[in-house]
Amino acid sequence: MKRKRRVPVMGFAFLLLAVLTGFFFLRLSRHRPPAVELPVLEQESRDEEVVARSEQGKLRRVEVTPRTVQLVIERLERPRNYRRTVAVERFWGGASGLTTVSVFVADGWTRVDQSNMNGETRHSITSPDSCWIWYDDASGVYKGAARLSADEEQSIPTYENILRLDPSDIAVADYRALDGLNCIYVETAPDEAGYVDRYHIAVDSGLLVSMERARDGATAYLMSARTVERDVVGAEAFTLPDGTALYDPQWNEESEGA
Repeated sequence: MKRKRRVPVMGFAFLLLAVLTGFFFLRLSRHRPPAVELPVLEQESRDEEVVARSEQGKLRRVEVTPRTVQLVIERLERPRNYRRTVAVERFWGGASGLTTVSVFVADGWTRVDQSNMNGETRHSITSPDSCWIWYDDASGVYKGAARLSADEEQSIPTYENILRLDPSDIAVADYRALDGLNCIYVETAPDEAGYVDRYHIAVDSGLLVSMERARDGATAYLMSARTVERDVVGAEAFTLPDGTALYDPQWNEESEGA
């Protein structure tokens, strides 16, 4: 008489558990939100992600890769009011030249005081639609339509440089610490001339804090702006040499309240 084969109880339990687990993760993946939530406030850097405590007190992880970094950068927000100093150094034939740029930003207005290697200072004030330019303490002021972005006035790369890249041209993208700042790091693949661009964008401010262009290990361009002061820019920053005030914070508050 043949004995009936009995299915082991433990084996059946493990099989059922595996099926239920697979079903759970399948449903979870189908309901995963497509939006990328940016980290805010306290951050802790890791190799491929940053952990941040949100305003709601929850922990959120945002992964940055060459495939997702453009979406993350596109959603960054810069401070509405800040002041900082940008150092731009260019290298050629064993020599270099340093340009120092003082930047003041408030509610869409930008002032840039740029000192070149000859000691000459170029001043510019740019509103959303107009631009005023003068040199040193000269009384002659040129006024025209605003044709350059705030970044271009500062002689630094714009976010569009990264956003216009084909994802295949992005070799590395992750989170990295730079002098104590948690940053989004982007490195491009060598272009036709062999140049590689390296960007560091601060997570807390959304501002570009470092950019290097290099070829064969030699730096050709280096931009650096590690510190930023927030909510310190007033009407005096946007005043012409003759005392004409171009911007008043109260105007902006009234327009927002209207």
